[in-house]
Formats: sequence, structure tokens, C-alpha cells
Amino acid sequence: MSTPEAKPLRLGLLQYGVGRPASVAAFGRALEARLEEGRAQADLLVLPEYACVELGAALAGGDATDEAAELAAMIAAAPEILEAMRAAARRMKVWLLPGTLPMRRADGRVVNRAPLITPEGLLAFQEKRAMTRFETERWGVTQGADPGVFDTPWGRIGVSVCYDVEFPKHVRVQVQEGAWLVLAPSCTDTMHGFNRVRIGAAARAMENQCYVAITPTVGEAPWSAALDVNRGFAAVFGPVDRGFPEDGVLARGALDAEQWVFCTLDPARIAAVRRDGQVRNHHDWPAAPFERPAEAVFA
Repeated sequence: MSTPEAKPLRLGLLQYGVGRPASVAAFGRALEARLEEGRAQADLLVLPEYACVELGAALAGGDATDEAAELAAMIAAAPEILEAMRAAARRMKVWLLPGTLPMRRADGRVVNRAPLITPEGLLAFQEKRAMTRFETERWGVTQGADPGVFDTPWGRIGVSVCYDVEFPKHVRVQVQEGAWLVLAPSCTDTMHGFNRVRIGAAARAMENQCYVAITPTVGEAPWSAALDVNRGFAAVFGPVDRGFPEDGVLARGALDAEQWVFCTLDPARIAAVRRDGQVRNHHDWPAAPFERPAEAVFA
């Protein structure tokens, strides 16, 4: 059976202003209000990594709680939070990547999971694989599963969460499995961190001749131990080649401001540039790792 031809996608990226919901129910209501705003202009809505961790302080029972208490409270509430996300997608009748949430696996390890939810409330996960020092050294979140792809009405899509998009092989595996779009939700507390994600995403779009989209948490939340400062803007990157902007940037938002950023993405443009671009990065990607080079000898 042949795979249905991919069709254009209207993508909505939310630069998510970190708030202070008092309960999971309050988080769910605020989420639905944001989705109500975005769904008129997009088919698939994307929130940042760890957006729901704004709940941590309230769930832990106080302001400026320590990181361990916030994480424990988030893990305990993860099933309820995930159900609020599924309910929002069903009520708003949208495809939704509601950011990520820390969850405990059956083997006891805590991982960072990104659920992609259908308008019917069905879901599948991509776990973050490459962990930052904060996650491993201070928060106790561990390496997740290898990269995969999601089958959607617009073709195959990959998710490379934040730090994952800084590693070429993570995105390359998804592209090799048919992903023409990779979503990279992020959460960064400095411009250094944000720019690493931004530069990585732009590079992945160039070298794979695909689309890569980023969107961050924004704003200050002094009541939260984990989400105290949040920097960045949403953006969509494409190949740096004919038929695309000279810098590869198809859309971007304002720095550190809560807002929706929308962009229509056509997979046919990806197929065309891979076939007839000035360069053929996707086609020319080395099929096997380079062998160890011989030592250069000066004469």
C-alpha cells in the first residue's frame, strides 16, 4: 500500500509566557483558551518544552520550592496533566504538541516526553534523548528513547526536543525515515542556550533540506525553581536554497514576548529543492561514517 502524498500544513507555534496556574484544572482552562486563539489559523499547534512545569510550584505547595520538590510534584501529577492536554485537543479539534512533561517510566527512570495528540485524543510520544547538564546533574531526568517519526495527515513528522536538535544524527534519523518537518520545542534560560537551539535548528534544516520549527517558553517566573527565566522566540527554518529566503528563515516571532507565530509549510517545496536545488545536501549526506583520515605530512 502506498503512503498518502503529504499535503501543506498550517503550523502554529506558541511562544509560551510562563504563568502561575493554581491547579491542573486551571492549567487546562488556560491551555484551551490559548488553543482557541491558535486553531483558527493552524492545523497543528505546538507549545514549548516543559511549558506545563509552570504548575510545579503550586503542586509542590509553595513558592520558590526546590527543584526536587517541583519535579516530584510534576511526576505525581503527570497522568492528570496529560489528560488535560488530551481533553484540550479533543475540545478544540486540533492536532497538538503540548510541549513536554517529565514522566516516570516502568523501569523507574524519569524521562522528558513530548506527546503528539490527535483531535480524537489519541497520542504517541517522542522522548528527549540528549540531556542537558541541568537535567542530569540537578533534576534527575534521564536519557530517553531513540528518535522516531509520527504519521500524520501531512506526512511524516519528527520531534527533536530542545538539546536534541543540536545533534545532526538525531534529526538525520528522522529525515531518513521520511520526516519532512521536525518540531523542536525548547526551554532555555539564557540567550546562549536559545541561540544554540536556533543555530542547531537552522543547520539541520540546511543540511537535510527540510523544515525545522522551534518555539520556547518566555518570561520570568521567580516562583518556579525550574522555570525562573525563559528566553527566545519561535521560528521556522527551511533550506538555504532557491525557492526559499536567502537566510532560510520562513517565520519568526518577537524576542521574549508571548505570541502565536504561524507559517504554512508545503512538502512539495522540499521535494523540489532536493531534486533541483543549487546544492543537494540531503542527497549528498555521507552514506557511512568517514574513516579515520590519514595523517597529513608536510614536505
